[in-house]
Amino acid sequence: MSSTLVTGAGGFAGSHLLDLLTRNGSHVVAWHRPGVEPPAGWPGVVWQAVDVTDAEAVWSAIASAKPQAVYHCAAEAHVGRSFGNTTPTFKINVLGTHHVLEGLRRAELRAKMIVPSSAMVYASSGEALDEDHPLGPDSPYALSKLAQEMTALHAREDGQHVTIARAFNHVGPRQDPFFAASGFARRIADIEAGKWEPEIAVGNLEARRDIHDVRDTVRAYRLILEHGADGRAYNVCSGRAIQIGALLDKLLAHARVPIRIRVDPARYRPNDVPLVVGDPSRLQTELGWLPEIPLDQTLDDLLSYWRARSVA
Repeated sequence: MSSTLVTGAGGFAGSHLLDLLTRNGSHVVAWHRPGVEPPAGWPGVVWQAVDVTDAEAVWSAIASAKPQAVYHCAAEAHVGRSFGNTTPTFKINVLGTHHVLEGLRRAELRAKMIVPSSAMVYASSGEALDEDHPLGPDSPYALSKLAQEMTALHAREDGQHVTIARAFNHVGPRQDPFFAASGFARRIADIEAGKWEPEIAVGNLEARRDIHDVRDTVRAYRLILEHGADGRAYNVCSGRAIQIGALLDKLLAHARVPIRIRVDPARYRPNDVPLVVGDPSRLQTELGWLPEIPLDQTLDDLLSYWRARSVA
């Protein structure tokens, strides 16, 4: 039986990808980090503890699974933390990608593989970014994602079918609270439960970001893997930007108690660009993808997720 491999399946996008793939009856092999229990909730998924920085472990697992499709979601994904964790960021994002592709080559497998990259590979701009916009990563994370793309595309010489998804900001349930929307939602839920004083400390609220639902993101990943042109990059974005302060206001409008906001300069990132918004034309025109979930629904679902955990 042919299988679909999802690396980083215990993470944010990876777990939502499992939701999507298992609804379609795919035979899924899911990798999670060793030493971390895999999440429950996907009957039939075969979980394996694989460290993508361990070349032999990766090759052995790939040779066993023999995947025909690979969603390579394993990544160190936080821009701000990458400044203090440069080495593990590059090790996981770049070396880990090399090991997966080398594992396919050593196992003599030809697979379709999608590499979720990031909008952060682009040079900053006051306009919507399309796939031909100049590249200019300005953080260790962004540089690692560009190096990951180059590593993946080089494997096409070995016969692998590789596509790139340059994801812009995607939010939703299960997201790490180190990210703004999820962090705001968790704090609101904890305040409502009486676990914190009614105050949220924030960084830069002026920045504007292209934000959409993670469930729309993973639908795009599947389309890109199945139908995207070999070697091609696709922006995964809404084409609309919202100010972070406006996003927080939307969440606060649903809070059950009054909450005050305090600006904390220590929360500002070293390189926080004022605007990141994408042009989704290529993905829409070539593959027919459109975001389906309204931002208000995404934020409602995110608050519900954290409220359930705050009272647990």
